Amino acid sequence: MSAEDHAADRCAHTAAPAVDLPDFPVPSHDPRAVSDAIRPDARIALSSSRAMVLLRHVDVVAAARDPEVFSSAVSRFLQLPNGLDGEEHAAFRRLIEPYFTAERMAALEPGVREAARQVCAEVTSAAGVGTGAVGCDAVGELGSRFAVRAMMRWLGWPAGLEPTLLEWMADNQTATRSGRLDATADVARRYDEIIRSVLAPRRGRGGDADGSRQDVTAELMSDRALGRPLRDEELVSVLRNWTGGDLGSIALSLGVVLHYLATHRVLQARIRSGLTRRELTAIVDEILRIDDPFVANRRMTTCPVSRGGLQVAAGQRVVLNWTSANRDEEVFGDPDRFDPDGNAGNNLVYGTGPHVCPGRPLATLELCVAVEEIVAAFADITLDPVLRPERSITPNGGFSSVPVVLTPAR
Repeated sequence: MSAEDHAADRCAHTAAPAVDLPDFPVPSHDPRAVSDAIRPDARIALSSSRAMVLLRHVDVVAAARDPEVFSSAVSRFLQLPNGLDGEEHAAFRRLIEPYFTAERMAALEPGVREAARQVCAEVTSAAGVGTGAVGCDAVGELGSRFAVRAMMRWLGWPAGLEPTLLEWMADNQTATRSGRLDATADVARRYDEIIRSVLAPRRGRGGDADGSRQDVTAELMSDRALGRPLRDEELVSVLRNWTGGDLGSIALSLGVVLHYLATHRVLQARIRSGLTRRELTAIVDEILRIDDPFVANRRMTTCPVSRGGLQVAAGQRVVLNWTSANRDEEVFGDPDRFDPDGNAGNNLVYGTGPHVCPGRPLATLELCVAVEEIVAAFADITLDPVLRPERSITPNGGFSSVPVVLTPAR
């Protein structure tokens, strides 16, 4: 049976009884609380934009692994590779996956570690000599600065861009929280201009005007894995996917992890005692499963399909709610129970199926190195006794701000 026949077979369902769907409020200050309240009684909710929100682990996984029926081609903007399907998507995956090999990550680790140490040292020095503990925002200060520096080291971007990128991250968060399309469009346009400012000096032979630049950005510009060089709009799209999303994601993830460590201080001590990278990876992934900052991805049905006891029409907008799926009681029992090894096989923080996040090795490296350096630099991490953590608003999860108090190690 051909792939087309398989797709047709999956689409050939008889109509199911109509089901009243609960409302899924968007935006929300805490997508965990929203989905936790709806999921026990419903597999699907309906957003205010009439998109069907899949809440259960089994449904999210099934849709994510069935791109022929649940298409990722949902945006009017070019999104590479996550906005593609089929062979076109596979071709771009073959282009970008070699940039995330274990060998490349091992070569990058010293630079990422130096970036983490620099940020920790700057936070420590802000306290002044002999003044003891220092307060900072784990997301907006520590997390954002580390994310920018680690990314610039990976891609070979000039250090002078750091203030511009930090300002853009703050503006992007503000625009996201506003829910205004004009505001989000403006920050997107500004970020594309930042990318083009990096590409311009590299124009010329082999993606490098003078042949002296040897970095990932120049390499991508000269890559011929598609049988041709990437067009300008493709370069911008790939780099936007790699960087614009990564900057916010790493900062949000580090905020979630440090909030968890601040409220589970025994785990801090366990990490300080020395763990293998596999053990630390499992711990970080489990913390992010419990409080997933990557809330959802969109899909569009290509044909009628039955899900959760109702008939979904062709052309229906569908939301894969990773945050909800990662807290599904039918899979994880108590969703807040910390079990890194037992839950690893069902953890959807980086997605699943053909669109699983290709940058997972880089994100894992950055987060693990950051945690190692932070717990080494600071003898204790606690929440600020006065300032309160502030939850993100969808489409982001986690926290927009986590005020912490860090006690420098002696």
